[in-house]
Amino acid sequence: MSKATRATMALEKAGVAFTVHRYDYDPGAERVGLQAAEAIGEVPERVLKTLMARVDGKPVCVIVPSDREVSMKKLAAAFGGKSAEMMKPADAERMTGYKVGGISPFGQMRRVPTAIEQQSLAHALVYINGGQRGLQVRLAPDDARATLDARVVPVIA
Repeated sequence: MSKATRATMALEKAGVAFTVHRYDYDPGAERVGLQAAEAIGEVPERVLKTLMARVDGKPVCVIVPSDREVSMKKLAAAFGGKSAEMMKPADAERMTGYKVGGISPFGQMRRVPTAIEQQSLAHALVYINGGQRGLQVRLAPDDARATLDARVVPVIA
């Protein structure tokens, strides 16, 4: 496993304080975010998953607690759209330059509008994928929001 990823380099370049946490990634896990939370010994609401979606056909990134699901209606509304749908895994990989299970909102190949679930900002520190399967970065959620210029909105179902 690489010591640096595009995600960790983007965080360093932005001057964000973070720590790196590695774990044994299980490719057969039914829910990757929950498996990550369990593997690092953290509560699921502090381990955030990065999802790629489309709102009115345009790509967006959404960050939510690993134990929650995104409301497509709320996601569309967050970006001023009428409809939202999850991006197909192959499209998400092409767009971000990361493999599914290792998609980070930081250092994506192409920057897209991003939303972060408002409840996530209630925690002092959260974990977000660090750009590789089995790699999480721990940081202040407001630092993540600021670095990504993310909208803070209620998007969970």
